[in-house]
Order: sequence, then structure tokens, then C-alpha cells
Amino acid sequence: MSTQDKARALMVRHYQLIKNRQQSMLERTGEELGLPGEVSHYWNPIQGKIDPNARMTYDRSNAAMS
Repeated sequence: MSTQDKARALMVRHYQLIKNRQQSMLERTGEELGLPGEVSHYWNPIQGKIDPNARMTYDRSNAAMS
């Protein structure tokens, strides 16, 4: 696997992790509010890009567990 392929795979995985975190939090909030399931599965990236604010919110934190 070339370096470019590895970098691409890392970026795709990172994108998927952020998307999954956001989806999980939206689902939990939707359940708490009593919204139907299809409403909490909302995902609308613009041209496949995650909103920068959402990226900061749902991305990994710099805190480490001890």
C-alpha cells in the first residue's frame, strides 16, 4: 500500500468516526426528545465535507485518560 493510499485510508476513517459520533449523539438526543427515528438519522454534508464547527465538536479530544 502506497503512502498516498495509507493517508487516504486514514482520512476516510477519520471522516467516518466523526460522522458516527455525530449520528450517535443526534440519535440519543432524538430519543430523549421523542422524535421519530428517521428525523434523528439526518446527515447532510455539503460536497462530502463535514462542517468545521461539527468537526471541532465531534472530533477526538486532546484529553487523555489516565
